[in-house]
Amino acid sequence: MKNFTCKLADRSVSFELTNWAEQANGNVLVRIGETVTLVTAVMAREELSNQGFFPLTVDYEEKFYAAGKILGSRFIRREGRPSDEAIITARLIDRAIRPLFPKNFLREVQIICTCLSWDTQNDPDMSGLLGASLALSLSDIPWKGPLAAVRIGRVQGNFVLNPTYQERLESDLDFVLAGVKRGEEFLFNMIEAESDEATEEVYEQALAFAKPFLVQLVEFQEQIIAEEGRQKSFPEEQPAAFAELEKEFRIWLEPKLEQALFQGDKRARMAQVEAVKKEFEALVREKHEDANTQKRAGFFFEEETDRIVHKGALERNQRVDDRGLNELRPLAGSAGLLPRTHGSGMFERGQTRTLSILTLGAPGDQRLMEGMEFIGKKRFMHHYNFPPYAPGETKPLRGPGRREIGHGILAEKSLLPVIPTSDEFPYTIRIVTEVVSSNGSTSMASVCSSTLALLDAGVPIKRPVAGISMGLMMDEKGSYKLLTDIQGPEDKHGDMDFKVAGTKQGICAIQLDVKVNGISESIFKEALAGAKKARVHILDEIIAKVLPETRAQLSQWAPKISTFYINPEKIGLLIGPGGKTINRISDEYNVQIDIEETGQVFITSEDVTQLNKAVEFVRNLTKEVQVGEIFQGKVKRIMEFGAFVEIPGGQEGLVHISQLAPHRVNKVQDVVKLGETIPVKVIEIDELGRINLSLKDAQNVTK
Repeated sequence: MKNFTCKLADRSVSFELTNWAEQANGNVLVRIGETVTLVTAVMAREELSNQGFFPLTVDYEEKFYAAGKILGSRFIRREGRPSDEAIITARLIDRAIRPLFPKNFLREVQIICTCLSWDTQNDPDMSGLLGASLALSLSDIPWKGPLAAVRIGRVQGNFVLNPTYQERLESDLDFVLAGVKRGEEFLFNMIEAESDEATEEVYEQALAFAKPFLVQLVEFQEQIIAEEGRQKSFPEEQPAAFAELEKEFRIWLEPKLEQALFQGDKRARMAQVEAVKKEFEALVREKHEDANTQKRAGFFFEEETDRIVHKGALERNQRVDDRGLNELRPLAGSAGLLPRTHGSGMFERGQTRTLSILTLGAPGDQRLMEGMEFIGKKRFMHHYNFPPYAPGETKPLRGPGRREIGHGILAEKSLLPVIPTSDEFPYTIRIVTEVVSSNGSTSMASVCSSTLALLDAGVPIKRPVAGISMGLMMDEKGSYKLLTDIQGPEDKHGDMDFKVAGTKQGICAIQLDVKVNGISESIFKEALAGAKKARVHILDEIIAKVLPETRAQLSQWAPKISTFYINPEKIGLLIGPGGKTINRISDEYNVQIDIEETGQVFITSEDVTQLNKAVEFVRNLTKEVQVGEIFQGKVKRIMEFGAFVEIPGGQEGLVHISQLAPHRVNKVQDVVKLGETIPVKVIEIDELGRINLSLKDAQNVTK
């Protein structure tokens, strides 16, 4: 075992080269504090037949033992399908390493990050990213790393490198960056960020703060690779004979592709591009029987499509739909589309349309989360669905995939900073976005339609949120053009997808993916500025005009919630033995009752009358009875020494036989009968909370 340690600010990152996974192409053990992650990289021995894309798989494995927990159901005490959080971490790593594999590399590669120990301080996603970089770099797998990754927080105005979980709770910024060195320049190739409406200037300062640490991590890995790295295996070079054929094919293909690509309507464009592709494939088959040449021609078609889309933007400022580089597609929005839902909104950007539907629920409808890193409740949820009809395709309907989960959580992060607290708005909030038509940038459209649904539902959000996606066309020399509001072909054939969501006040979330090595600091700043301009335009011209402010009233179909506090010591009384009391109230009044440890009670019902009755009952039941108060109570039990009387709210007190009348009473039944309603006065509450009542004192007062 060899150990390499890098001192990074006030903590250390250690890479241990072990033989634990000796049959993997590359493996490394990463330690940050007492968080330990094993990362392995394995490459298939042969290419998959008829494979038209690079098959990279990244898995992040949460192990409950790492946190010293035994979780799961009573019947299955083992890890099952990955949690949403594990999927997001896997996507984070995937998005950082994918751009650094060679083009036309078709062997299957799998990265598995397994968290073996978690210290509750250091997030395993950072060790997973760094471990993936070094495992790939030390292996024989062709990969153009290493890369570095850090997380930046901001606590009380000061930037914090790789903050602990506690520091992240206090931070108004969570900024994850990854990137690579190319000569003297550092390029950023993956960003995942969320913030409490931080300004563009704050993000620029945070990026500058992170850069020296990123460079340090890359240079540290380069030293390890120089000592321990293996020779890389590279994809076969393109035969010289085919290079000559490409020139011939380009003369035939370029004018046809240009005509097919540059038009506004997606369906017409796709149909014509597909027709050109089939014609090209037929031409290749006619002239060349060699299977490898035919396969290489398929790659050439995609590369030529990329080149022509780039050429249009870089040389002519031309986009596939003839928009200006900074021009948004036609925009539209609407709200209140569905009569029985609690809130709905639709946002349209060109041929992309998203429909968001909001549902309000009781506090008890919160999602219960049980994972390695977090156990708790989630009261705001956003779910994203991408049905096959959205892009005009047919596919089997499955459960949500990684892409759907990732886009849903990105929109959720974008909206979370403006969601009211439970004290301000006690409802559980769930938004489902249905992508009904897709031509790129559906995740940012989801943010816009969800904002309209929130306003339509009467949720008192701080400010409306909008999102936009910025693109990039860059040539091999580094010349580039930024594109505002990219659509499908510009996402597929372009070099960057830079999503930014926020309010007029600041940024709520950022997500950056690239297909090139990375982007410079100056491109980052330009993209933020362009995104802000577009975001404000959407907020002013669409969202503000559809719904200038949140509706004053909730939907008539939304449940009503009454919330109040009781003495925490009365919680047991409200619940009753085995939940008997709370279940009886819920059934009798058709309500849902949720109780917090603080004594806060939430009563939810769709019927206001029943809600008010349940509230009155619970208030009376848990009422802090005071000595001297007089009630009308029902005689529930008669004993030799007195009568037990139920006062309003279900509490019982004892009227001792000596307190039944101003004279001596020989038999309790001589004064009161079972079921009779009588006036009683509270004369004592003993140290055990037992209530003593008096009939004679109450009669004296009421006379």
